[in-house]
Amino acid sequence: MQTKNPFLDEIARFTTAAAGLAQSAGEEAKTAFRAQADRFVAEMDLVRREDLDALKAEITALRAEVAALKSGKPAARPAAKSAPKPKVGKKGE
Repeated sequence: MQTKNPFLDEIARFTTAAAGLAQSAGEEAKTAFRAQADRFVAEMDLVRREDLDALKAEITALRAEVAALKSGKPAARPAAKSAPKPKVGKKGE
């Protein structure tokens, strides 16, 4: 047989409210952290991975061409792939 205990009911309500508050505070902190991280990344001068890879390939080809020219052999330069142009300007333009 169960009896109603108002003290236990109050503790159950309190812990439920505290759990909900902790969860919403955690989500708010996560959102604030993401916003700050996005702001930080936007302020940095970063290069896209595709642009970096294209530049590395071009540097390798140029080094091979310079080495061939130094050795006196004409180098057959492969057609350079056109790297995607980096976007200049602010977001949304």
